[in-house]
Amino acid sequence: MVILVNNYYSFFMIYILGGIMKAKLILENGMIFHGEAFGYLEETVGELVFTTVMTGYQEVLTDPSYHGQIVVMTYPLIGNYGINLEDMQSDRVRVKGFIIKEDAKLPNNFRCEITLEAYVKQNKVMGLKNIDTRHLTRIIRDTGTKKAVITTRDLSQEELGNIFFSFSNSDAVKQVTRKDILKIEGSKEKIAIIDFGIKKHIIESFAKRNCDIRVFPAYTDYETIMEYNPDALFLSNGPGDPEDLPEAIELVKKVIGKKPVIGICLGHQIAALAMGGKTAKMRFGHRGGNHPVKDIEKNKIYISSQNHGYKVTELPEGTVLSHVNLNDNSIEGMKNKELKVYTVQFHPEASPGPEETAYIFDDFLNMIREG
Repeated sequence: MVILVNNYYSFFMIYILGGIMKAKLILENGMIFHGEAFGYLEETVGELVFTTVMTGYQEVLTDPSYHGQIVVMTYPLIGNYGINLEDMQSDRVRVKGFIIKEDAKLPNNFRCEITLEAYVKQNKVMGLKNIDTRHLTRIIRDTGTKKAVITTRDLSQEELGNIFFSFSNSDAVKQVTRKDILKIEGSKEKIAIIDFGIKKHIIESFAKRNCDIRVFPAYTDYETIMEYNPDALFLSNGPGDPEDLPEAIELVKKVIGKKPVIGICLGHQIAALAMGGKTAKMRFGHRGGNHPVKDIEKNKIYISSQNHGYKVTELPEGTVLSHVNLNDNSIEGMKNKELKVYTVQFHPEASPGPEETAYIFDDFLNMIREG
């Protein structure tokens, strides 16, 4: 018995203390944070952002909207319940890097199938831990999102300049959209989904309402979509700047007035641009599960899940504000009853975050049924 205890203790101490690899985060403004590398030990560069969700780190890791981004978790202890293979929002990790204060060494949950560190290593994503993530978050909040690199090397100013210059996220949607058409049979409304980087739970939210679903790649042409004869066109979430998607904007222009158009997040922004609205990049974005949003028509306040770095700044002519963010008064939803357009900026499917805005999916379908 003593031998078993000693062996376990030795294994535990090696696990805790052994194999520490020093690494650092270098921001494009020159600031440096020193910590320890974990996961896949390969230098990575991306846009540095933060999220305030306290749980749901594996949904964050696999959300295609985070493509090209190094994500900072503000909650101090990550990995508590490990990783399961049911709650993924896509087929692999999408972030460019993952920054945490502390990782849970021994996760404990009946659904746990793999540790956080093993999972990010398996998916070839570099992580950084044991840095002051809340201080880093304040820097992002005060000075805005910026490019950053996680590295174990000492880099010259010239090397850093070349790394930052070479990074671009303008083709993000092309990297995350599906390559073929997904069919999910149902007996109710026919929903044509344009996949700009859709989360799995959005598809599940329509499927559990018995919708007949076709998920199309982002660059599918108008004729192919209309052959399906959908009851509505749904524009999904996704990464990047909506103005980088002129083909999608033109597609929506063709559909509006012929079919109802509904959308979430990036889809909301694309619909606004297609109708003559305006969008802009935010200082540090909205990413978290605690954003208060007011539904104007219902005169109720809901706590929402959000993940976006761009916003609609000017509503298209003929549309009305349906939802507003109570933190900064930004536009969170719009409606055009005549053209049957209804989109929201927040994520009613949650994953992660509160599910109290899931009624939006029912509102979408009710608008379609009204004919």
